[in-house]
Amino acid sequence: MGSGAIHRRLAPVLAVLTASGLLALAAPAQEAEAAALCPGRKVRTLPFSTGSVLVYKRGGYVCAVTVAKKQGVKRKMAVSVRARGGRPVVDEGQFAYHAGPVTVHAGRRCVWVTGRVGADSVSSGWILC
Repeated sequence: MGSGAIHRRLAPVLAVLTASGLLALAAPAQEAEAAALCPGRKVRTLPFSTGSVLVYKRGGYVCAVTVAKKQGVKRKMAVSVRARGGRPVVDEGQFAYHAGPVTVHAGRRCVWVTGRVGADSVSSGWILC
């Protein structure tokens, strides 16, 4: 088999590997961006089809950011955090990258986190109890 035939057979394989490598780099970049917005350690990731909600905790505070999977195009996004017995703190609007951060003082109470990108959303139920 000549070198031209080998190159033609390897080209699609290399294209797939390159694309998967770029996708693998995109997710950590989004998480690094969210970590810069919310102090503390990441305690939950709530994935859904159009994005994910990253939840951080530091002391008695809980912070959340909704991050879109496909970034750069403005669309309706939202994130909210509610400590049990309190009102939700919400950030919603037309965003290209993320909604939030939003932070509540939860102390030792459970929190309910929601996020939305476009038509799809996620809701945590009571967590971090």
